[in-house]
Amino acid sequence: MPGIVVKLFTDDIKVYLEIVNRVDADKQQCALDLTTWEEVWQLSISVNKCSVLKIGKSSVCRKYYISDTELPPSTQCTDLGIAITSDLSPSDHIQQITAKVHQCANNILRCFVSGNISLLVRAFLVYVRTVLEHNSVVWFPHLMQDIMRIDKVQRHFTKRLHGFRNLLRRSFN
Repeated sequence: MPGIVVKLFTDDIKVYLEIVNRVDADKQQCALDLTTWEEVWQLSISVNKCSVLKIGKSSVCRKYYISDTELPPSTQCTDLGIAITSDLSPSDHIQQITAKVHQCANNILRCFVSGNISLLVRAFLVYVRTVLEHNSVVWFPHLMQDIMRIDKVQRHFTKRLHGFRNLLRRSFN
């Protein structure tokens, strides 16, 4: 169907379309009628894991269904580890990953017996920064509060290292 975009990745499928009017909304529903597809490929769809994420402003309101089950509206979904919100703001994603990496950084400091600074910094780079920077090209922060939240992870970690307590800013390379 013209205009319908389908993205497949392992066991995920995203079906989307720019909806300007009721005809577009009906086209979207036709694309979601996957019962024939299910029968041909002999794969079942977990309808309970499906939802509708409306991005942007549209005056067209419609309920969508898969196999007679109404898809619940959602304000956020996760795609390849990135939290996508209806306003496309990266703030929710940044809040989620910084909470996760703060916990990881604390575990490094608590679990490593060695006080070797270079070993701890290396562990931070491997286990914290890789998670923190995952797909950052997609969710790059533009609000000062988000930038500060990300910087706080490294500041909090270095403040707890011997000899780094009074260091205001340090960049790991």
